[in-house]
Amino acid sequence: MRASLNDFSLSAATAGFVAVLVGFTSSVAIVFQATTALGATPAQTGSWMWALGLGMGVCTLLPSLWLRQPVMIAWSTPGAAVLATAGAAGGFDMAQATGAFIVCAALIALVGVTGWFERAQGRIPMPIASALLAGVLARFGLDAFIALKSAFTLVLLMLAAYLIGRRLWPRYAVPGVLLAGVVAAAAMGQLQLGGVQWGLTQPVFTAPEFSWRATVSLALPLFVVTMASQNLPGVAAIRAADYPMPISKIITLTGVATLVLAPFGAFALNLSAITAAICMGREAHPDPDKRYIATVVCGVIYCIVGVFGSAVTGVLTAFPRELVVAIAGLALLGSIGGGLAQALKEDAHREAALITFLVTLSGVNLAGIGSAFWGVVAGALALFVQQWRPRARA
Repeated sequence: MRASLNDFSLSAATAGFVAVLVGFTSSVAIVFQATTALGATPAQTGSWMWALGLGMGVCTLLPSLWLRQPVMIAWSTPGAAVLATAGAAGGFDMAQATGAFIVCAALIALVGVTGWFERAQGRIPMPIASALLAGVLARFGLDAFIALKSAFTLVLLMLAAYLIGRRLWPRYAVPGVLLAGVVAAAAMGQLQLGGVQWGLTQPVFTAPEFSWRATVSLALPLFVVTMASQNLPGVAAIRAADYPMPISKIITLTGVATLVLAPFGAFALNLSAITAAICMGREAHPDPDKRYIATVVCGVIYCIVGVFGSAVTGVLTAFPRELVVAIAGLALLGSIGGGLAQALKEDAHREAALITFLVTLSGVNLAGIGSAFWGVVAGALALFVQQWRPRARA
């Protein structure tokens, strides 16, 4: 299937930019912490942005164009946190980390090729999956209003722009919020563009070194948190938006792309949930068949991030934190509401879905695995206790 220029819209393009802005600025600091913990040089750190930007860009852009569906790929934020923690504690260097990236990538490709992950997540009831997604996204909704504490005027103006936009031109409400936020931040002197350094990013090859210690301490935790805390909510976002995507093939693509780019710093690519919800919601486009334009734009921007890593990093991080969290929360309101409505509409699943939502929203982290996984576990256990009946003997 081929894309059409007639499908392009300002709302979808804005959704793609907002997705990049939110995904990048909310977690790039964790990636930098990981490079520091592993002893990366400034050139190697730049190479990480090159590899991750191109990996996310290509894996988002090509499937979106081919399928004409909003396929959204991101780096593993909890995976970066694992690297930052384990790298510092274990004294691993870049060569050992690169070997771990390759092992993790091979495992991701394996579960994609075999279809194991898709079959397992397919057994999760839709209300539980919807509650999982709502729990993942609700934190961003809360943060948008918490930001009123530190940037009352900026966030209030953005909220007013959103409400007026939803009333007068609902399709362009989010672009209006972004414009209002940027103008207000510039007027208040909160845009920090002075540190932007223009120039091409050069990839740096790091020869991998394989060891059991790095495999156990880096590769396996990286794989587990990527699948449980990233791919699982990512599939929930796809199911909630009702897109018939070939999940296993896309996960295989992320594994192969990570495998190829690992020597340059791509530690783990995966399905996105938060930024995917921005691109899959009604705010991107009223017609679900035209929302893929949002991820096409996102993929192009990510490729630019890779090529001009340092410059684009400076531009994206120049936005005030409150502007980023406010635009994210307001852009996700529809997805949060839709997820909750889907999760709670059936009496038989309502309590288990609510438990899933609350555990996921809590942010609890056990054994290094995030709350998205434990939310599903808690909801599944609640559903089992409530609905299991022993089989009657013949």
